Amino acid sequence: MSGRQFSFEINRTSSAPAETLFRLVTDGANWSTWAKPIVLQSSWARQGDPAPGGVGAIRKVGMWPFLVQEETVEYEQDRRHAYKLVGPASPAKDYRGEVVLTPNPAGGTDIRWTGSFVEGIRGTGPVMRAALGGAVRFFAGRLVRAAEREPGGAR
Repeated sequence: MSGRQFSFEINRTSSAPAETLFRLVTDGANWSTWAKPIVLQSSWARQGDPAPGGVGAIRKVGMWPFLVQEETVEYEQDRRHAYKLVGPASPAKDYRGEVVLTPNPAGGTDIRWTGSFVEGIRGTGPVMRAALGGAVRFFAGRLVRAAEREPGGAR
């Protein structure tokens, strides 16, 4: 194992309130309603505290047979959600993601979605960073659109 660390950061701004964005991103069972076509299936493997998406929750997202399991490790209502990859095995070891929602002075919410991991197979880090960063960029865009479509979502 090479042990090289990689990270990425995706930033977006939404006219939707932080509460709407947070509810959508932490509701693992409903990712398939807004994160298509990457996420065609979504469910809870385990609910957390507070239920359903709080600390200890494990969401299963993706498309069969490639369902990823992510565990919520930090949960600050309407502000911050951190998670780690718990399955399946990946060349991106110790993957951890975090979504931070901050009220924007001009209105709406700033979103900062970050990810970090350790390269598991030498030479795969840059490719995995591009793939994971691209997926998160896609999810952030879909999250903004879904939140702004909700009643009261766009301000």
